Amino acid sequence: MRFKSTRGLSPTVKFEEAIIEGLADDGGLYVPEMFPRLDMMDLLKNHYTFQEVFFKISRLFITESDIPTIDLQKIIMKSFETFRSKSVVEMVKVDKLLILELFHGPTFAFKDVALQFLGNLFEYFLSRRERIGKGVTQMTIVGATSGDTGSAAIYGLKGKKNINVYIMFPYNRVTEIQERQMTTVTDSNVHNLSIKGTFDDCQAIVKSLFNDLEFKRKMNLGAVNSINMARIIAQISYYVFGYVVAVRKHYIPVDLNEKNLPQVTFSVPTGNSGDILAGFYAKLMGLPVSKLFLCTNKNNTLHRFFTTGVYAKSPEVLKTYSPSMDIVVASNFERFLYFLSNNNSELLRTWMKTFELNGKLALASEYLNKANQHIISAEVSDQETLDTISQFYKFGYTLCPHTAVGVKGALKIQSEINNNDKCFCLATAHNAKFRDVVKLALGKDIPIPAELQKLFSLPTRMEVIEPDRELIKKYIISHNQPQKSKL
Repeated sequence: MRFKSTRGLSPTVKFEEAIIEGLADDGGLYVPEMFPRLDMMDLLKNHYTFQEVFFKISRLFITESDIPTIDLQKIIMKSFETFRSKSVVEMVKVDKLLILELFHGPTFAFKDVALQFLGNLFEYFLSRRERIGKGVTQMTIVGATSGDTGSAAIYGLKGKKNINVYIMFPYNRVTEIQERQMTTVTDSNVHNLSIKGTFDDCQAIVKSLFNDLEFKRKMNLGAVNSINMARIIAQISYYVFGYVVAVRKHYIPVDLNEKNLPQVTFSVPTGNSGDILAGFYAKLMGLPVSKLFLCTNKNNTLHRFFTTGVYAKSPEVLKTYSPSMDIVVASNFERFLYFLSNNNSELLRTWMKTFELNGKLALASEYLNKANQHIISAEVSDQETLDTISQFYKFGYTLCPHTAVGVKGALKIQSEINNNDKCFCLATAHNAKFRDVVKLALGKDIPIPAELQKLFSLPTRMEVIEPDRELIKKYIISHNQPQKSKL
């Protein structure tokens, strides 16, 4: 399996290069040259664990020459040792919906699934290069976060040999627990930069650093945001595993002697669009998904696209009760646009140039129709978010505000299009990470897990800095140092 740039001007690369580089030199995002097919009958007929499903999916993209089987299995097992749930992800039936809980990792957010794996991949590749004396052996990881990516990346990379980590997050725009999960990690290879701006400012700086090819090569930049293809591959796993578990628990009646499996829907609270892209790729690979529901808050750039065909920046990023989704420009949307262009890199480059120059891209109705064959969207207000948390609490289940956006969006869309397919709602974070919003919805405090409570007694370290690319470049250069593993 080789990977190509959406913009078509960089050469194709093997898996290792795609992961180490993160972003192609032409500014495009790596995508697989072709999408392999899932063997759904094998997955359904055998009682595979999550780790085994994860291995089977990753092996479709990662060849034996990329990573030998025994090494890949060790990486996967190591990646999920830190999860509180033995099954890694859990499924709960609430009313008519299936809640797929993805927050049982060390930072109580869905991004742990991919970032524990990515951190171990980085360490494996760098150690192998050091051992054979070939290739880059030190990396500088830069990332932007609206709340959860940062802590998940830090927990996946802290103390790793040969890796320095710089995480940018918007000042006063993440929750206290999210900030403390990042800033209480004081390993010498971890640097937290609180940017006086929005997540979009942070993300723009990260992209500009990667597009500065001289700086990228000098510092050996690597990416932890979902522009890194390993993140997407990892996240495909829980869509597939969710379907398998639902069949196993008889939530979905299946005759394994029939070729046509029942269709389902997945509802995804969406910010930077990596999570829903993974679901879309699972659909392309043969997971029986009729539709994906893309659910936004008031920062509704993607909802407006999927209803009008116009992809346009909002004038500002609005603060909402679902802060991890307070994003105007979604990095992974370029990969979906590439699909809409029929993998036409020249057309994609034209579209992206238009958007980058004007902040707006209007596509013909044929492209909107193609998009809606796979994805339908909904916008959920702050009040609807609170009401949904309150409503589901009466069912005995406490949603985080982001999950509530996905749940309410699913209920809206299914009602509008009269869709009766079994619906999975991705639960992206533990409710305690957003306890102030949940308290506002319920009128009372909720319990906080001990792992999160102890964050309030730990010392913190971070740098508050202006959203200035050159200033941040200087900071990275001055703080980079060789790293040795704690082990």
